Amino acid sequence: MKCPFLIAAMAEDGHDSMVAGKIAVIGAGIAGLCTAKTLMALGYDVMIVEKEPDLGGVWAKSRRYPGLTTQNPRETYCFSDWPMPADYPEWPTGAQMQAYLQSYADHFGVTPHIRFSHQVLNATPLARNQGWELEIEGASGRERLRCDWLIACNGIFSIPSVPAYPGADEFAAHGGRVLHTSQFTDPEQARGRHVLVVGYGKSSCDVANAVAPISAATTMVVRHLIWKIPKKIGNVLNFKHLFLNRLGEGLFPWRELRGFEAFLHGPGRFLRNAMLGTVQGIIGRQLRLKDLALDPGVPLETIARSTVSLVSDGFYRKIGEGTLGFESNVEILRLGPGEARLSNGRIVPADIVVCGTGWHQRVDFLPPDVRDHVTDELGNFRLYRSMIPVGVPRLLFNGYNSSFFCQLNAEIGAVWLAAYLTGALVAPDAASMNAEIDARLAWMDARTGGKHCKGTNIVPFSIHHIDELLEDLDLELPWSTRTVQWLRTVKASDFAQVWPRFLAKAHAAKLTDRVQGTASLTTG
Repeated sequence: MKCPFLIAAMAEDGHDSMVAGKIAVIGAGIAGLCTAKTLMALGYDVMIVEKEPDLGGVWAKSRRYPGLTTQNPRETYCFSDWPMPADYPEWPTGAQMQAYLQSYADHFGVTPHIRFSHQVLNATPLARNQGWELEIEGASGRERLRCDWLIACNGIFSIPSVPAYPGADEFAAHGGRVLHTSQFTDPEQARGRHVLVVGYGKSSCDVANAVAPISAATTMVVRHLIWKIPKKIGNVLNFKHLFLNRLGEGLFPWRELRGFEAFLHGPGRFLRNAMLGTVQGIIGRQLRLKDLALDPGVPLETIARSTVSLVSDGFYRKIGEGTLGFESNVEILRLGPGEARLSNGRIVPADIVVCGTGWHQRVDFLPPDVRDHVTDELGNFRLYRSMIPVGVPRLLFNGYNSSFFCQLNAEIGAVWLAAYLTGALVAPDAASMNAEIDARLAWMDARTGGKHCKGTNIVPFSIHHIDELLEDLDLELPWSTRTVQWLRTVKASDFAQVWPRFLAKAHAAKLTDRVQGTASLTTG
């Protein structure tokens, strides 16, 4: 869908609402902040509705679990036009990430446009496709707002999923607590207590690793073993040099194999297999997985099927020393007063159960008939380019794509939305968009065995997704940059010229004159 910067005939294609300037954004995380910043720069009147008392999404203080750090090195996890402070470590802490995002919002004037501690209860489309009416709730009660466009940026990590364990009420009646990792924000809750941590993703391992030294005992309850990636492969090579570049992404088969990727998965498959096999062997020995009975028993390439998480510092050492308990291939069958019964027959003491059991991918604020367009009968999001729901006027999404470079995907996504809103980009017809969505979901389902977070997990194809968006905009990175990125870590600064290039084209075509940014969101 490559579209040149041309002034579209808005009245003819039914997209007359592109000239409207009042936009409501749901969520003040990474996607919401950069979307607001980008559209504000074009003159749109933007308001962000954020349910937490602070910004940052998963990095907000109000939902930041102990031990939280980034999985990405700092130069790969910042916005292209706002580098992280030079004194930040290679892997910034959760608090540092929140401070960085706050500085971004302050610098670009986004912070005054955020309504903190307000939740969108309902979003109702207005008659004749004239926009949306939002019912929001805050400390002072409920109110209604109207906007021309609604952009959902609350993402796929906003509704915690906690299992309903049998016996949970009795467990709670005797002082026990069951909560999600995002709700476990104070490590002191674990001091001197028996803690069970459910799950084997990054959040579960971070929490268990952080509280093991202060708890009476911490035990992980893990249903399936997966591969974990050390920050430094062989304790020497930063993992970014192997996985956060085009070669690392190219080791996994994309939908359309072209160029060197076609070679890697064709005649050069032996080379690709050797590379992954070598890395797998190094990681297995480095982490002593067989000695600890934690070898997943599947190839390393399976990390592309669901989730990828780095090893928390000291995690496997604690397991080896016995200071962190580990129960694999088991589940909690039932909770009771001060204990949990596991599926392997063991009964273990428990005062707190912390669940790193994922998130619900839902858009409860939309009415049922709209949700039927946004998601299918299985709950998979049907979003063209992860952003446009077919058949729902004036509703857009950004950040509904879990990736290695979520801030870059969101930032380039915001530019893509800006092009769409100003008419620089004209979407395909509904049939074409639906066909593309069908093909993408079928490919994702086959690739992951259904573990694609309702169609939102694009790991490990973050760069490919960005390439698609830039190709749509005719703003591809220079050939020289793309070539270097095959062997060198992809940095946020590589994309610093995308927005200036877009603005230059937009001004040349006088597309920004179409934006009406003087009106305010109306309260009714």
